[in-house]
Amino acid sequence: MEPWNSTLGGAFILVGILDDSGSPELLCAVITVMYTLALTSNGLLILVITVDRQLHVPMYLLLGQLSLIDFFLTSIVIPKAVMDFLLKDNTISFEGCALQMFLALTLGGAEDLLLAFMAYDRYAAICHPLNYMIYMRPSVCWLGVATSWILGFLSALGYTIHTMQYPFCKSWKIRDLFCEIPPLLKLACADTSTYELMVYVMGVAFLIPPLATILASYALILFTVLNKPSNEGRKKALVTCSSHLTVVGLYYGALTVMFVLPSSYLTPKQENILSVFYTVVTPALNPIIYSLRNKEVTGALRRVLGKWLLPTESTF
Repeated sequence: MEPWNSTLGGAFILVGILDDSGSPELLCAVITVMYTLALTSNGLLILVITVDRQLHVPMYLLLGQLSLIDFFLTSIVIPKAVMDFLLKDNTISFEGCALQMFLALTLGGAEDLLLAFMAYDRYAAICHPLNYMIYMRPSVCWLGVATSWILGFLSALGYTIHTMQYPFCKSWKIRDLFCEIPPLLKLACADTSTYELMVYVMGVAFLIPPLATILASYALILFTVLNKPSNEGRKKALVTCSSHLTVVGLYYGALTVMFVLPSSYLTPKQENILSVFYTVVTPALNPIIYSLRNKEVTGALRRVLGKWLLPTESTF
């Protein structure tokens, strides 16, 4: 096949899970519903945390950042995938593909690190409540947020530049929901083995330490809670930790398989399923698991919506 790059003015063709499914219309409807749920729940959470002053504390600042990441992560992938399926036009330009990959990697990398910092926040709150505002003082909190975004941005920039500099063969078909590194490398005409090794090493370095931090934090939380006399407190902590770890497992599991395992281990359909998990399933679940079951958040939500939706006495 002839090599191709952006100078030839061509376009990639995204052949995602909606095209390979046995019931594409049903799957499209399910993904659209989950996207709507992710957009609505994360948007509401961002609004409530921004407006309600009672939520201007480290825990909710981090939750707001997580919702912001999920809001944009799902929005740069799902609307295009659904519209491509409905309009029967799956093309994406070289530049558009590079931009989509860069944004997805930036947001994914930032979320990866932010989840670890959120686990540390819960550890500090539960295991060291008297010193919580020392461990999570504003400078530490903003440093954690800024570090997540900066490292996510830098890693995404390096990945994108290196991936898109390869000459691509005239298959042009990316067998994935959106532009990602593994399916793009399968189209490269050049030898990518050295770069794939680098992706593996960077993937391990970027995913495993945060995951270890999360597991260690929740292990210490469980140890602390199980030694408390209150049965109700133990039960509540166990339910909370298990639900948090379920979401973390889905997110990190999908990313680990996608970026740490060699690409030859996965079929295109398996890569598509993994992409759906971390671009729409976890963004839809995160607000529900982390926040909307929280009494402080639901109370703030009622206050904010009450001010905006209910008429005041002065209007009568």
